[in-house]
Amino acid sequence: MKEQENFEDELDEELYEHLRIKVDPKQSQIRIDKFLIDRIERTSRNRIQNAIRSGNIQVNEENVKPNYKVRPKDVITMVLPKPLEDSILPIPEDIPLDIRYEDDDLMVVHKPAGLVVHPGIGNYTGTLVNALAYHFEGLNLPIRDDHPDNRPGLVHRIDKDTSGLLVIAKTEEAMNHLAKQFFKHSIYRRYWALIWGEPENDEGTIHNRIGRNPKNRLVNMVYDDDMEGGRVAITHYKVLERLYYVSLVECKLETGRTHQIRVHMSDMKHPIFSDYRYGGKEIQKGTVFTKYKQFVNNCFEIMPRQALHAKSIGFEHPRTGEYMQFDSDLPEDFNEVLEKWRHYVSHRKELL
Repeated sequence: MKEQENFEDELDEELYEHLRIKVDPKQSQIRIDKFLIDRIERTSRNRIQNAIRSGNIQVNEENVKPNYKVRPKDVITMVLPKPLEDSILPIPEDIPLDIRYEDDDLMVVHKPAGLVVHPGIGNYTGTLVNALAYHFEGLNLPIRDDHPDNRPGLVHRIDKDTSGLLVIAKTEEAMNHLAKQFFKHSIYRRYWALIWGEPENDEGTIHNRIGRNPKNRLVNMVYDDDMEGGRVAITHYKVLERLYYVSLVECKLETGRTHQIRVHMSDMKHPIFSDYRYGGKEIQKGTVFTKYKQFVNNCFEIMPRQALHAKSIGFEHPRTGEYMQFDSDLPEDFNEVLEKWRHYVSHRKELL
């Protein structure tokens, strides 16, 4: 009846799906919203209409209206929230939110390290989404039981042990608009990371494919040319400060793969400091002297999570069209460890 496939998308594949439907040559003309209602899992006609109005559903790469009638051989492309199996409504919880900006359409929040973004196995409560559900209720924006996922307002995400800024949509229109910006790479995302060692080049671009490690499903890896699968991942990096044993780098994301920066830095042989999944919890550069090992372990105790911070985010406001950008300071644990490395290196004269 139709040809349907998942795109090799450039958006967080665990939050959104990109679909392509080629209309059958014998298809009779029918409104596009009616045509799609039977072809998209767990959705409503109203949500389809909103997605069409926002330009997240296009025909032959052009925007259409909800009353557009599909024609034989039309190509329909979509960027939509991915349905979750066994989706449950999040329990509203009064968890403090560090809100850096808020209006009627969206808000920007700062997520501390250690806070899980959305509910999942083993984390059904105590997440950012539970906090958002409570906040939305207070704004008379209750979570609807016909919503296709359990992540109200969530357009993108960062790892549990990564700190930093997230943009949250407060309306369906804002969510569609922001999702489209992610798809077109127009969202500005800048991270700061403390990595082991010193990269050979002051800046560069990492462009490869990332996928699950077949030997360990909890981590991702860079796929070699002879491996099938994986998704395109692009990270632009720049060294901000060299400290011999470690370096402070800025990473700008062009794509949003799971663990992307962590995987890319590890693949460069410069894993993120204190990143236990990707080798950052082991001393990668330096002596084996006891005092040095004690110093590093002390840094690990101060910052037991990976030294990665989502520092800046910029986007076009979905209602006004105004470009907005937000920046955040390094959290206390990150800043303290960075200062300790600066002090340590400054007192090692033989390195200078």
